[in-house]
Amino acid sequence: MLEALMAAVPGSWTAFTLGSWGAWAAVVALALARRGKPFAAYAGVTLGLHSLVSSALWPVFRDLSPGGLPAWPLVVGLQVAAFLHTASLCFPRLRPTWWRVLVTWPGLWWGAANLLAAPWAVVLAAGLVPHGWFLPYLVGLAGLVQSLRSEEETEDIVLDGAEVDGLRRLEAVGSRVDRPLKIVQITDPHLGPFMSVERLRGICERAVALDPDLVLLTGDYLTMESKGTPGCLAEALAPLRALEGRTYACLGNHDLEAPRMVARELAEVGVRLLVDEAVTVQTEAGPVQIVGFDFRWRGRAEQAERVAARWPREDGALRVVLLHDPSAFAHIADGDADLVLSGHTHGGQLGLLSLGLPHTVVGAIFRVPDHGLWGKGRNRLYVHRATGHYGFPLRLGVPAQQGLIRVHAVD
Repeated sequence: MLEALMAAVPGSWTAFTLGSWGAWAAVVALALARRGKPFAAYAGVTLGLHSLVSSALWPVFRDLSPGGLPAWPLVVGLQVAAFLHTASLCFPRLRPTWWRVLVTWPGLWWGAANLLAAPWAVVLAAGLVPHGWFLPYLVGLAGLVQSLRSEEETEDIVLDGAEVDGLRRLEAVGSRVDRPLKIVQITDPHLGPFMSVERLRGICERAVALDPDLVLLTGDYLTMESKGTPGCLAEALAPLRALEGRTYACLGNHDLEAPRMVARELAEVGVRLLVDEAVTVQTEAGPVQIVGFDFRWRGRAEQAERVAARWPREDGALRVVLLHDPSAFAHIADGDADLVLSGHTHGGQLGLLSLGLPHTVVGAIFRVPDHGLWGKGRNRLYVHRATGHYGFPLRLGVPAQQGLIRVHAVD
């Protein structure tokens, strides 16, 4: 595919193509000077693929004139927005609303849609008519809308202690209790392009209004933009001060990029950060032992053994484990966790949940729990679809999630 696109582009060295590759070279050079080789490589690959596809499809955009109005000025503006957004990441900080509306969101949508349009670009490069070329742009637009909102819902999880053979997805059915444990989970907010301080603050205000027994945060609070804006996390989470003593957190992989900032700002709003440690909390639903895992890429089995040995189960208490990455669930010994709460996967981020089907790209490719309730032995895992997202520019078919989790501990 890459060879076909490259073959198509030199044949039409238009001002659009020349401008795109000139902007590519300028942004990569800026990224190298400001952020170093890893970010320059990221910018080079993503913007390079984007430039190949958009340049190959330029003849379609150039000749498009809906309602008699030429579309090419809009296309040029979107192309500029895509490059400006990536260039702005060389000076990381949270951007104002006007910048997100005029640059960030259009640029990310345009970049994501062009990546999805790669097959149509190949068809055009082969000298064929790219029928339906507009479909990836409509899909990308739907993803943009989905990326800017989250669904409020109530999830019931029944802990019946039944044995589950292997690791498999479970249905949230079974006996209920009169007074379940009420939890609000906030995970992967990723303050940045799609999650403003104001949006996350509103989510926290709604969490407080639900009056849960616990608010549990399971990592990945920042992005490269918000890391450059000290105080933003504390400002966004400020409503949680009203629930001090009921709010606990663990770290995610992105938090390792700014661990002091995350720890300091969680503490400012009364959220207790648990790093391979446990605490027991008295709630109206009974005692709950909360175990928070540090994030590790390696040595997870040894970490799970060490944490279990240092913080054994407490008799009579429900044991809830905060574990950012659900792929580490397999290392927790059978019976050592009544319920594990995870995030990290963003619910799969690209999938068919909006169509009522459970399939996602993360589940298909990586074979890890991507969303919902899972079981292995007597342990249960709930993978939240995330409060925000990061990574591929948009969510597609996997809505973000907020709301209440009711845990029914059945004897």
